[in-house]
Amino acid sequence: MAPGAYDWQLTHDLDVFLGRAGEFLRSRPAQHTVTLTVTDALRRRGPHGFGEGTPVFGFLERDGAVRATFFRTPPYPLSLTPVSERDADALAALLAGAGHSLPGVSADRATAGAFAGAWQRRAGATATLRRRERLYRLGSLTVPEPAPPGRARVATEADRDQLSRWYGEFVETIGEGVSRDGGAWADDRISYGGVTLWETPDGTPVSMAGATALIAGQVRVAPVYTPAPHRGHGYAGAATAEVSRAALASGAEEVLLFTDLANPTSNGLYQRIGYRPVSDFATYDFTT
Repeated sequence: MAPGAYDWQLTHDLDVFLGRAGEFLRSRPAQHTVTLTVTDALRRRGPHGFGEGTPVFGFLERDGAVRATFFRTPPYPLSLTPVSERDADALAALLAGAGHSLPGVSADRATAGAFAGAWQRRAGATATLRRRERLYRLGSLTVPEPAPPGRARVATEADRDQLSRWYGEFVETIGEGVSRDGGAWADDRISYGGVTLWETPDGTPVSMAGATALIAGQVRVAPVYTPAPHRGHGYAGAATAEVSRAALASGAEEVLLFTDLANPTSNGLYQRIGYRPVSDFATYDFTT
């Protein structure tokens, strides 16, 4: 069978998608961390956990095996696993032909560029590079010394309002055009102990480091945020080291995180803690 749009299968049913593509996703948990963690969150929170729109999923099947996947949880961009330029073009043709409207794409750097170019041709859109990121994997954890004054603790229901507010500030800081409801995000993370706070000796929280739930042997650290007045004291590094240690203690075989390549401070910090580069990713915005 020659490669083409008919190799891509689309569905709105999460169980159908995971039933067909789950083994493929688990085969490379680091490369597929976003798909694994988002689909896990959808299982917990339901199909509208990221917004009011109906999610769409897809997989590229050839020679009886899944070769690639994508998902989109409106209003967020399309998220795509690595594919060739030809398969990216086939997917763009299929989605454009079916009347899908996409705000953007996020994928490994080569795939994102290939799909962005294909979407420009197929949908008449303009693609603009918004962010370049690097995926890191934890090697040997090195806890920053000396640690800043204070201690780490897992956030609880009593921290909900602060987590919600900080999440909104974090989204604004990184320039995301859309975001989840901060309260819903806080509720989800609190439900499984997914945020670690660093607090000063008087009990004032000054930084947070989040982590996704353990799935397919991997945990991804996200987000890490310190309000501007508290930066420069080592709080983010201490919180990240603690949440990384906790992930390993929970049984994670891989602990991952993304950094914005435009931020040399965070890239340097995570490498000092023990994170090592895996691959580069990019996000493009589409306008018509």
